[in-house]
Amino acid sequence: MIEILATNYGVLMGGAATTIIVSGLAIAIGMVLGLALAFGLLSHRPGLVALCGLYRSFWRGTPILVQLLIVFYMLPQLGVDVSPFVAAVIALSLNTAAFQAEIYRAGLMAIPRGEIEAARMLGIRKWTIRRRILIPQMFRLVLPPLVNEAIIIVKNSSLVSVIAVTELMRRSQQIASTTFKPLEVYLIAGAIYLAVNLLLAQAGRRMERHMTIAGAQA
Repeated sequence: MIEILATNYGVLMGGAATTIIVSGLAIAIGMVLGLALAFGLLSHRPGLVALCGLYRSFWRGTPILVQLLIVFYMLPQLGVDVSPFVAAVIALSLNTAAFQAEIYRAGLMAIPRGEIEAARMLGIRKWTIRRRILIPQMFRLVLPPLVNEAIIIVKNSSLVSVIAVTELMRRSQQIASTTFKPLEVYLIAGAIYLAVNLLLAQAGRRMERHMTIAGAQA
């Protein structure tokens, strides 16, 4: 196993870097889309709520592998020519947006309504209330499940190998096919995934402590 790691270290690290980039982009884009979707789900407009609910149901209720393949093959049919990398980022972003929206929705609903009413009585505009009052408090409440969702996306990113994205799993498959030692190769890949997710969890705990201290001082 050590020999395989030493021989293919650069290839594996390149695949891990692609995994991190794909996952990071998906999580960041999913945050923006998920936040918009959460506010849509809490809207007083029935049509908007129904539309957001339909989106949420599809992306939460279908396998991510199916979603990847749909995005990968549908975009060219619509005249949009993108690389497998971009297709993977789009599919993962749309998927995590639906799950993040539920996390944000729960966090927003946990904030006392009295704070919103008090801000309205002071004449503060709706978008300012969201930006300055709701969203900062919500992120403090939802950080643990949000970090968990980020870890899930990192793990799910292994599926993008089916559309020929050369991330960690794809590189591992290539190495396994040439070395004929699949067990050793996939154990190394598993250890790399574990290391990335442990670092992500540690970063989440540090951020949670920082936000808790900042909230207490505010």
